[in-house]
Amino acid sequence: MRIAPVLIALCFLCVGVTGPVMADRREQTLLEYGSQCAREIGEIPPFDCNSGTEIPITVDGKPPRPEESPKYCDRPSLLVPEKETSEQCMPHSRILNLSRGATQISAYCRQNSPRKQPTSFFDEVVVVLHHAGNGKTCWFQSKPETKTDGIDTSRVPPPNEKKPPPGHIAAVEFWKTPAEVAAPKRNCISCHDAGPFILSPFIAQVWDKVPTDPLGKYSNIGTAFESQHVQVMSTPGNTCVGCHRIGTDQSCKFYLGFSTGTAAPGNNKVANSYPLSHWMPTNNNMSHAQWDAANVKSVHALLNCCKDPNLTVS
Repeated sequence: MRIAPVLIALCFLCVGVTGPVMADRREQTLLEYGSQCAREIGEIPPFDCNSGTEIPITVDGKPPRPEESPKYCDRPSLLVPEKETSEQCMPHSRILNLSRGATQISAYCRQNSPRKQPTSFFDEVVVVLHHAGNGKTCWFQSKPETKTDGIDTSRVPPPNEKKPPPGHIAAVEFWKTPAEVAAPKRNCISCHDAGPFILSPFIAQVWDKVPTDPLGKYSNIGTAFESQHVQVMSTPGNTCVGCHRIGTDQSCKFYLGFSTGTAAPGNNKVANSYPLSHWMPTNNNMSHAQWDAANVKSVHALLNCCKDPNLTVS
């Protein structure tokens, strides 16, 4: 479908700042960052990954056998959307909602390689800490484990914990520093460019276990993240932004196309067929024709904005 050029001139760009610039630009340690996040957002409690909800993997509607590790599946993870990897469909990852009140905490324990189950060993742990009132957000990612078959997650330490209980790993040994988390070109904020919690076909299966704040305040604190600004865009009457923001980074490059059927994430036939190919909006119960009538114009308007999101209306 060719969209009239006038749509390009109707892009509104909003810039979200990541918080006040701090006078002291010395790199924060993990404990300093963890303490700031706990103070301004809330404490992350210690947790066991196995207390979380397992995220299903199905192939043609059926779960794989215990010994199987399918490369393709119906609802793949999109953590590496531009690549085909066996990790997209690895079974036994888990999600935990550790929220209380306005303090929203989502913990994701990821399996990247097959293991005999049950196990307390995972390949990666990530935590998003967000305050639904003030919008402040913090990001934590585990260090890669090279000495054993994964990371022991029987007790994941709070990132501000100075001394662990006897026999347990210390926070500074478990978590990357904030500078390490913020350093990659494609980091947390580049993917979570529309909000702190991101949907995928994989996560959609356990979306009731994920805290959400799609239109609330959103900023990132900590010296490592102070230069990473969030940009969001809209067009008049756009159906997509009526539910959540649309960012100008990875949302433009991958997620907007993958979630609306205009790009295929390179997985199996079920994943690339309607309705799973159109996993936005959530709980899609429309026919394909109904979906197109409701959303195609809005999607193409945003895709045009992605070509030059700095265009604004005077």
